[in-house]
Amino acid sequence: MSEEILINVTPQETRVAVMQLGVVQDLHIERSSSRGIVSNVYYGKVVRVLPGMQSAFIDIGLERSAFLHVADIWANNHNEEQPKPIEKIIFEGQSLLVQVIKEPIGSKGARLTTQLSIAGRLLVFLPQETHVGVSQRIEDEEQRDALRAKLQAAMPADHQGGYIIRTAVEAAADPDFQADISYLDKLWDNLKNTVKTASAPQLLYQDLNLSLRVMRDFVSDTTTKILVDSRTTHQKMLEFANDYNASAIAKLEHYPGVRPLFDLYGVEEEIERALSKRVDLKSGGYLIIDQTEAMTTVDVNTGGFVGLRNFDDTIFKTNLEATQVIARQLRLRNLGGIIICDFIDMDTQEHRDAVLEEFQKALSRDHTRISVNGFSSLGLLEMTRKRTRESLAHVLCEPCPVCHGRGELKTAQTVCYEILREILREARQFNAREYRILGSQQVIDLFLEEESQALAELSEFIAKPISMQVETLYSQEQYDVILM
Repeated sequence: MSEEILINVTPQETRVAVMQLGVVQDLHIERSSSRGIVSNVYYGKVVRVLPGMQSAFIDIGLERSAFLHVADIWANNHNEEQPKPIEKIIFEGQSLLVQVIKEPIGSKGARLTTQLSIAGRLLVFLPQETHVGVSQRIEDEEQRDALRAKLQAAMPADHQGGYIIRTAVEAAADPDFQADISYLDKLWDNLKNTVKTASAPQLLYQDLNLSLRVMRDFVSDTTTKILVDSRTTHQKMLEFANDYNASAIAKLEHYPGVRPLFDLYGVEEEIERALSKRVDLKSGGYLIIDQTEAMTTVDVNTGGFVGLRNFDDTIFKTNLEATQVIARQLRLRNLGGIIICDFIDMDTQEHRDAVLEEFQKALSRDHTRISVNGFSSLGLLEMTRKRTRESLAHVLCEPCPVCHGRGELKTAQTVCYEILREILREARQFNAREYRILGSQQVIDLFLEEESQALAELSEFIAKPISMQVETLYSQEQYDVILM
């Protein structure tokens, strides 16, 4: 299916939308103040080794120390003898060459590995390896063998290091192989020279910015157009494409229009919808997507869709439509970790199998690693999606300062009763002359109307006057009881 790539650039951020048939399928945002760090190579210092967890914390110069597990230590995994425990491999104060494989997410620091890899357009260079691997997305065994032979023929005789052949290689010519090898060799030589004089913690290598990664990673045979609304960025992308991806030059266009590019293609509206919990289906059904710290849940509902034949058919059609929308929303929102999809209960195994097959087909367009476990005994579809960076909601939003992320507020009546209990508690401990309630307009209004009798009865019970004062800056849940 053909696709268009839209790139919106401002001094503060770069946004990329991948479109298919006029619909946003994927969204990437990179802010200049907080660029992603996956693939960055650091010279880090071991600050703590935890034998009980078989892991270590490494200072790489970020706000939080990064995390290194024993399974991600390359030398240990390639040791022909029995793998050693982490305390026998590294020690506190040691300097290590490490690479980020997962962004810091929430309260967790970045995840590290000591197995380095540097991505080019066609190849991923593995300086510590010797083998040549092929992307799992290239399934034909004959084609895989032919690509390995093609790469080995292009490699210099004395070349050291291994490679993984990427899917973009299918449309590449022999000179492209040699150009990618040369590019990656240059990057590796620069990194080796830098580390000789480096002092931990220090950043040694940073991946390309988002606009250039588009030219390296996103452009494929199905890409028909790349529209970028910044003349400067367009020029840089042209220069990069001229050196590393000449076939993309004809697809690259500068958008000079007055109307914002993302407004023209409806991307801004799609971003707003991707931040909402509810997603409407064309049939009249809808999804409720709830993202929590531990997992994401997706609930499918028929809503206003009544179907034309019978109830089972209505359920089946709603679930089939939901498979496509869920797969797209996972990409748009960049949801990762454990994901539970609660499709509407289906009575027949035939319908369940058809929905599962359709869902897996829709998920196959995703470039992120996904594992689908199928329907559980409770009828829930369980899956995981690899989480390497923050979700869209975490990038664009923050927890509500009023409800602190709960998504709900205590009612004014609940707050009134809390205040009454608080005054009674204070009256038993202190002999104040008067008690004054500072609260929001809604709470004070309730005390003046429906709860006026309760307040009067409490004042009589403690034999002290109670006054009230509206604080316009208080949220509904905020209040203070002042002892006068």
